[in-house]
Amino acid sequence: MSTKFVYSFDEGNKDMKSLLGGKGANLAEMTNIGLPVPQGFTITTEACNDYYENDLKIKQEILDQIDQKLEQLEKEQGKKLGSDVNPLLVSVRSGAVFSMPGMMDTILNLGLNDTSVNGLIEATGNERFSYDSYRRFIQMFSDVAMEIPKYKFESVLDNAKEAKGYEVDTDLTTEDLKEIVVKFKEIYKKEIGEDFPQEPKKQLMLAIEAVFRSWNNPRAIVYRRLNDIPNDLGTAVNIQSMVFGNMGDTSGTGVAFTRNPATGENKLFGEYLINAQGEDVVAGIRTPNDINTLQEDMPEIFEEFLNISESLEKHYRDMQDIEFTIEKGNLYILQTRSGKRTAKAAINVVVDLVNNGMITKEEAIMRIEPEQLDQLLHPTFNPAALKEVKVLAKGLPASPGAATGKVYFHADDVVAHAKAGEKTLLVRQETSPEDIEGMVSSEGILTARGGMTSHAAVVARGMGKCCVAGCGELNVDERAREIRVGDLVIKEGDYLSIDGSTGSVYLGSVEMTSAEVGGSFSVFMGWVDEIRDMLVRTNADNPRDAKKAIEFGAEGIGLCRTEHMFFEEERIPAVREMIVADNVEDREKALEKLLPFQRGDFHGIFEAMDGKPCNIRLLDPPLHEFLPHEDEAIEELAKKMNIRPSDLKKRVSDLDEFNPMLGHRGCRLAVTYPEICVMQARAIAQGAILANKEGIKVIPEIMVPLVGTVNELKLLRPIIEDTMNEEFEKAGVEIPYTVGTMIEIPRACITADEIAEVADFFSFGTNDLTQMGFGYSRDDAGKFLGEYVEKGILEKDPFQVLDQKGIGKFVEMAVKLGRQTNESLKLGICGEHGGEPSSVEFCYNQGLNYVSCSPFRVPIARLAAAQARIKKESGSVHRDK
Repeated sequence: MSTKFVYSFDEGNKDMKSLLGGKGANLAEMTNIGLPVPQGFTITTEACNDYYENDLKIKQEILDQIDQKLEQLEKEQGKKLGSDVNPLLVSVRSGAVFSMPGMMDTILNLGLNDTSVNGLIEATGNERFSYDSYRRFIQMFSDVAMEIPKYKFESVLDNAKEAKGYEVDTDLTTEDLKEIVVKFKEIYKKEIGEDFPQEPKKQLMLAIEAVFRSWNNPRAIVYRRLNDIPNDLGTAVNIQSMVFGNMGDTSGTGVAFTRNPATGENKLFGEYLINAQGEDVVAGIRTPNDINTLQEDMPEIFEEFLNISESLEKHYRDMQDIEFTIEKGNLYILQTRSGKRTAKAAINVVVDLVNNGMITKEEAIMRIEPEQLDQLLHPTFNPAALKEVKVLAKGLPASPGAATGKVYFHADDVVAHAKAGEKTLLVRQETSPEDIEGMVSSEGILTARGGMTSHAAVVARGMGKCCVAGCGELNVDERAREIRVGDLVIKEGDYLSIDGSTGSVYLGSVEMTSAEVGGSFSVFMGWVDEIRDMLVRTNADNPRDAKKAIEFGAEGIGLCRTEHMFFEEERIPAVREMIVADNVEDREKALEKLLPFQRGDFHGIFEAMDGKPCNIRLLDPPLHEFLPHEDEAIEELAKKMNIRPSDLKKRVSDLDEFNPMLGHRGCRLAVTYPEICVMQARAIAQGAILANKEGIKVIPEIMVPLVGTVNELKLLRPIIEDTMNEEFEKAGVEIPYTVGTMIEIPRACITADEIAEVADFFSFGTNDLTQMGFGYSRDDAGKFLGEYVEKGILEKDPFQVLDQKGIGKFVEMAVKLGRQTNESLKLGICGEHGGEPSSVEFCYNQGLNYVSCSPFRVPIARLAAAQARIKKESGSVHRDK
């Protein structure tokens, strides 16, 4: 039995998107429900895939089916393609399974030639309209099907208008248009080397092949990659009989949404033009009218369109984007699809649809892309203002939101100028923990080096602060206090603007719009929490971030990085004393100075958590990060510490490592210097006691980082327990706590059954697990990972999206082995993947108890967790949180 490659509109329906594409399926559906749709046929996505399999040729079987459907359409319309009497004209449009705006433009008026233009004049009695349609067809066909640049034709039009003193295209006379047609055909012959095709069938086949080719044009490939659309779906082609909006004052064309796409307001929103064809509205050639003024121009048409809009929204149970044409007082619907909308509008629309009983809560949850929520939680640039500014460079979109401010290169300067009321940006080669105060005080952070999990990126996300990282196009000279981009020099105090959602860096100051979270957002997130059955915690290192995360719905802390507490101005000297000490006694003296600070930190965090669990990671980074490395800075520090510069320089040299990320850090520090572990355990216990005395329930979880062998945990766990139990006994309190480890080394995953005998919980640190699993430096991999994704070596940057095939198998193995040994083992993830939707779904399916992410990603993770449960169709099964 032969395959059916071509369907008339009345043979399909809305459920055939994979075969007919979104546009074709909707044209079929609207035909079935009796709307005034100009008839035609759809060539399927299978025909497109066959074209590629058949060495870019359309096979005879498909050609025969196209001929058959064309004859059928001619018969139904009482017209013939290319005829000199009442000719049939058609439009040709692409139609992929998922909407891909801008993949391929439309070709209108196909079938016109030097003969059929006379047939059109005779049929319509309108010579000007007929030649206007012909010049449009030549331009569109040449541009879309034959790739002749559009500007070559636009310049002819502009010259003709300028010569006659015309302001708009509609001022052109019939004679003007005839001359333009001749010039357009000359351009075609010069560019292609042959006359403009007069045979309508040849026009049609060239147009169909152009649509098929457009599936693999560069912009379509980029769009698919950005939107996770598979490359093997193919595109359908829709051939539709033409209706004309350019036949005078009783004709027109427009585009409208059933609701406002910016706000979601339940009110018709759109534009139209009288005496125009479809492309005129979006091309910006003429200024369109607001759709609501159609009520004055054509009241009956407006009423009919309003009724159709309402019926389409009810039928599809979603806001619709509708294209329409009016031909001599008759309304035709050319297309409908779910309308693109802002996050604010998306939330308002689904909440309204649920409240009106049109969709369920589960459907509402599945209609919102988790990443869309970023738009609601962070300030953004005013879209109108962006049109006026120049993109200076592109980096990695490391932390969403937008920021504008004066450029400063050192944290101290940022703090000072921010205190003086200036808006500032911290610009660095790459930030280090010492820059923390400058990061807090700045509007945003820009670095020339570093990846999506660099210090700048991780800390910025935790603060909810905008960050663009790894912007290699910028030559940042911190010493000279300037940025060079080619010949351009940006000096300290000059304005830059950065967009952490796109990675764009703009010259100058750009107008901002603030984030707005309204009542519908709270209602929607309430439904999300009803559905999900996996906890969402936050990564937070201080009470401020912890409180922000609680506001966003966090159910505990999944990662508190204690090292981030060490860099505040009043405590860094004690940290450095501890590091420089060359004996246990001196080290313990320095640690005693740090103890009150740490105790206060933990007390504040326990207060902010107010009874929610708090996972505290013991000191993780290598000690060299806490010391300066330049001679000038070393001398200055030695003077402050009252030691010889040569002694400090030697200590810095001793701590220096070829590969510090694989060196003396994590639990290895605690093994070598157990007194550090003792101080931190004591501070945690004392902070818990203070909170407990205030009537606050405290649930500490002590996490030992970077364990690779169970013996490390066997050595350190008793030290932690002895220290904490001693503090609790002295205070006369009993506070339950747990001790576990961060699983971030491949060997730990493989021996998870042994480690689970000693650990109460595992928390997967997937940043390091990815780094060690791939052998990629997470700070340097940005130099080549973009190219890896571009060339298809990797589907995604594995530091942004968890590599489920590889790194995911480590997680899967550790979960299985760990729970085999310890059924009550609590499992979570605290790497940056904990807030990425597809990674959250993976964690849910592995049976993790919680995911943890930066505060501003908590709502995203909550939504992703709810969607994961809905996808798993386990509505009747609730796992113990």
